[in-house]
Amino acid sequence: MAEFQTNKNDITKSRLVESGNCAEDFTLGEGEVLAKVERFSFTANNVTYGAVGEQIGYWEFFAPSLAADESADEWGIVPVWGFAEIVASNNPDIHIGERSYGYFPLANFLKMLPIRVSDTRFVDGAAHRSALPAVYNSYDRLGAQSGHAAQDNLRALLNPLYGTSFCLVDALQEEAFRNAAQVVILSASSKTAIGLAFGLSRIEGDRPAIIGLTSPGNTGFVEATGSYDTVIGYDALDALPNQPSVLVDMSGNRSVLGAVHGALGDNMLWCHNVGLTHWDDSETKKDPVAAQLIQERSAMFFAPGHIARRAKEWGAMDFNEKVAGFLAEGMAHAGGWIQVHETQGLAQFGPIYDRVVKGDMRAEEGIIITP
Repeated sequence: MAEFQTNKNDITKSRLVESGNCAEDFTLGEGEVLAKVERFSFTANNVTYGAVGEQIGYWEFFAPSLAADESADEWGIVPVWGFAEIVASNNPDIHIGERSYGYFPLANFLKMLPIRVSDTRFVDGAAHRSALPAVYNSYDRLGAQSGHAAQDNLRALLNPLYGTSFCLVDALQEEAFRNAAQVVILSASSKTAIGLAFGLSRIEGDRPAIIGLTSPGNTGFVEATGSYDTVIGYDALDALPNQPSVLVDMSGNRSVLGAVHGALGDNMLWCHNVGLTHWDDSETKKDPVAAQLIQERSAMFFAPGHIARRAKEWGAMDFNEKVAGFLAEGMAHAGGWIQVHETQGLAQFGPIYDRVVKGDMRAEEGIIITP
């Protein structure tokens, strides 16, 4: 088995580790199954998993294969979203040949312990995952039909991101946009941001203006998505209307965020911090502009917590139906702007990983790996 491992202390460092090559190399315990990963997406969202892995527990989902003299404090596996086929089963409810969608390691295989099995989903009941956010432990059962590559690619790329977009739209509506006149979305070219803007644009009746802030080179692309009312480059922040605003930040770039906070002043009502596309802020946090951040009106938005609350309030079935409808419309819309690129083999993944970690990818690009 190939595992793509990341250095926990420096996510720019990675390595490929061989550990088992086929299903026969694995021994299953009672109730366990073995899944062979078919395809997965890799986006800036996965970089965030690595950047905040210790704080939120992302390193705990999938244990790396290590040599006797190595420590799990150094190497870990970044989780990804994708599809897998069950190739061995010691569980009477899960059948060889059926496919599933969910949270997988950057590896060829994953052993799971399915519990709470229904016709449509199961939960990985592995003991080390029991205290981790439930949304990451749930897998969709897809039957034994062959996948449709184009649809599977979009789902792998957008489901986890647009799931967050849905939660943000819901949270903003729940708080009545804090009576803001505009929602200002930073890193507006990111896929989660586009999903958020798309969701806001579908609101019927009165709603705040949707303003996207992005790098100057991405303004044309962001405008072409058709989801924003106004798109402004970071080099033209003086064009940002100074009126009551709710911010949603996808980047974590303290310099840019500080500049926007400073420009809006008292009109910066609240800032939802979501992503870390600029995960390495060692330099930007020294920028004097970053000192303008209004910390007391800012907080991290944790989508799994919002999902857990809404699933309890609405019921899991109703919540899943609402999200499914949002995702279906969002993926149809994304078909008009996203460009999907497939790469085969984890051995070919290293240079791609390096590019994404460095932020060196085009906004419209969607990366899919077939191990």
